[in-house]
Amino acid sequence: MKKNGIINSQLSRVVAEMGHKDSLTVADCGLPIHQEVERVDLSLTKGYPKFLEILKAMLKDLVVEKAILAQEIKETSPELEREIIELLPDIEIEYISHAEFKQETHNSRAVVRSGETIPYANIILISGVDF
Repeated sequence: MKKNGIINSQLSRVVAEMGHKDSLTVADCGLPIHQEVERVDLSLTKGYPKFLEILKAMLKDLVVEKAILAQEIKETSPELEREIIELLPDIEIEYISHAEFKQETHNSRAVVRSGETIPYANIILISGVDF
């Protein structure tokens, strides 16, 4: 469910169309995207926009009740994991294998691609309701 306003029109439309329990993936530019999943490619140059910048913007505009991360983030990118947890203080976070994560993205309404290449800089956001 949409809260405020995102500038990118394609991304704004995707968020506005989301219902309760729908999912949206925010990813680095290396995550494979299934051909049947809508792709919102925000990458401009290598490293920009940053994964966390996109995630912060998404969290301003999307009601999130749950998030999914690849369990590999704990060992490979612990600083990123810490920053994500800080952004989601009251949100349930589920950890699954990266292989399962890639499979789960097939159920996303869209994958939003950043320009960053940090290992496991990927998150699936499960939409909640704003009441």
